Amino acid sequence: MIAAATLLLGLPVALRTDIPSEAGIMERFVAPGPLSTAHRSLAGKCASCHTPVKGVEAKTCLSCHTGTDFGDKQSTVFHAQAAECSSCHVEHQGDRGIVNINHAALLDPKVWRQTPPRAPSSKPGPMSETALNCSSCHSVRDKHLGLFGTDCATCHSTNSWKIGDYRHPSTNSTQCVECHKAPPSHFMEHFSMVSQRAARSKARVDQCYACHTTDSFNNIRNRGWYDHH
Repeated sequence: MIAAATLLLGLPVALRTDIPSEAGIMERFVAPGPLSTAHRSLAGKCASCHTPVKGVEAKTCLSCHTGTDFGDKQSTVFHAQAAECSSCHVEHQGDRGIVNINHAALLDPKVWRQTPPRAPSSKPGPMSETALNCSSCHSVRDKHLGLFGTDCATCHSTNSWKIGDYRHPSTNSTQCVECHKAPPSHFMEHFSMVSQRAARSKARVDQCYACHTTDSFNNIRNRGWYDHH
């Protein structure tokens, strides 16, 4: 009976290929999954991150990351207010877990030294993900170039930036400049020397529809796919 139980317990370990060869017998039995590339040197050294009974403590993370510079990046400066790390950064899922952002944790007061900033339109009350001030982290990546404002939650969710029911205006629309801004090259000699010649059109910079189609800006009317930026 004991031999059978031992065999059953040992089988998952035998099948695992991500356990480091230097790991001890206990580490081999409890290893929950592969570490991220950044922490791979700690494989088999559980005590480097885990405190008995308490688990992973923020002070342990900071013993290595105290010199990490988050202050110069708008998208990471909020880390300075974090009181706990493991709510967002989950190890033993390879490179997938360590970089996934848990937006719900951004609203958990136990994780922060100060309450996270609310979105401009949010009201006091129970915190939900729509109360997040998305632009405080994401404006540097704003593909809308500020044209749609800063209240991202009116269109986007934290589960996916894609908008399932979004429909682009007609391919015959002439109001492109309401949402799109021409790239810097269109305001230089490059526009007349290259862009206009490639599109075989003398349209102005603000007449996007004369050269571009709505399925892709690289699909040029009367020419086809042309990627020259």
